[in-house]
Amino acid sequence: MTSAKSLSEKKFWVVVADEAQAIFYTQDTTHSPLKEMAVYENEAARKKVAELISDHGGRSFDSRGKGRHTMARENPDPKKQAAIVFAKNISERIVKARHDGTCRDFALIAAPRFLGLLRDALSTTAKVTPYLAIDKDIVGKDTSFIEKLLHAG
Repeated sequence: MTSAKSLSEKKFWVVVADEAQAIFYTQDTTHSPLKEMAVYENEAARKKVAELISDHGGRSFDSRGKGRHTMARENPDPKKQAAIVFAKNISERIVKARHDGTCRDFALIAAPRFLGLLRDALSTTAKVTPYLAIDKDIVGKDTSFIEKLLHAG
């Protein structure tokens, strides 16, 4: 049986993300310095759409007449699907950490186009919300910039 983690062992998490990368930081308090914990890459976001599609539908003749049409189904954008899966992976990581007691609370800083996907994934995974959500694309910025942004928000 595991013992409950003390409040001092639980960290605040800050996740800075876009469709291609998520950087996880920890903080002892919401105003303490950030410490980089992990970096996750979404290789699919860096590929071309043609590389993500494994097969194309063929062509067929109509049963009557001389028409010809594609057999391809209308599939959603593969890059968007890869971003949805990546957002779900990030949310599962956060929910697991909250459940096992290593994450006290969390903040999200994500590109506007990706923040909505993260929120959707979090709401369907465990109905958790961040204490702070900022819609800015700042992946790759240094920690001092991120800390200033957190304190302003």
